[in-house]
Amino acid sequence: MTQAYLNYLLALLLFGTNGIVASFISLSSYEIVFLRTLIGSLLLVILFKRSDQKFDLNQNRLHLFYLVISGIAMGTSWMFLYEAYQQIGVSIASLAYYCGPVIVMMLSPLLFEERFTRPKVIGFVVVLCGILLINIQAISDGKTTWGLFCGGMSAIMYALMVIFNKKAVSITGMRNATLQLLLSFLTVALFVGLRQGFLIDVTPANWPFILILGLLNTGIGCYLYFSSIDHLPVQSVAILGYLEPLSAVFFSVLFLGEILEPIQMLGAILVIGGAIFAEGRFRCSRCID
Repeated sequence: MTQAYLNYLLALLLFGTNGIVASFISLSSYEIVFLRTLIGSLLLVILFKRSDQKFDLNQNRLHLFYLVISGIAMGTSWMFLYEAYQQIGVSIASLAYYCGPVIVMMLSPLLFEERFTRPKVIGFVVVLCGILLINIQAISDGKTTWGLFCGGMSAIMYALMVIFNKKAVSITGMRNATLQLLLSFLTVALFVGLRQGFLIDVTPANWPFILILGLLNTGIGCYLYFSSIDHLPVQSVAILGYLEPLSAVFFSVLFLGEILEPIQMLGAILVIGGAIFAEGRFRCSRCID
């Protein structure tokens, strides 16, 4: 149990540094995501094969279909997220992205036959107030409308990823992680191939950060994440998961010198606090970024 907690916390901290590492890569957002998913999925395939597991894709075709949609949504959400990193900064983009679980919470009564609860409604309203404060200040600071749009779309795609992943109930653990990351890679590869082809000019100075993002943050991070959550209480997974956006904001201030205005700090507190308060009985155990 202790090792599972350590693995889970390390995975969250690795995910929290994604925007920091990406900021040192002088490529477009979709090229970064393409290389990240390529390297990460290759590593996960190797680790999956070494674990002597099998994909067994014929087990449940409907659940596989759900996972395909989830993988497409994850690849799309990452492209929007990394574009938002470049347009509006890591801290604001991370806070926008992590509104995705709150969207799932509000849709859960319709999709998963869960009841609306007072904490969910109050938490959702609090999160909306936080988003409003962050966006108002961001616009007044000259942040681009396109960047804010990408941040919002990353949250919506995140929500779709979670919803369809939850429906793929028979595909779990490393099998889920490996298939989903592969599907994300194929989604991004299709977009990159149609947009510009696969010729990407990567300078030698970019490769260390690309490898860190692909191997460590994505491959190892996903391995630690999915190998630990099955051994932890669901409540711990849900609540501790908010370490990821908090660490992303902290690291962006520490390493990138990003500054959140007081009104944005208040908005950040409302977003994270409202999301935690809204958890109630809702649990999401398979959400990564």
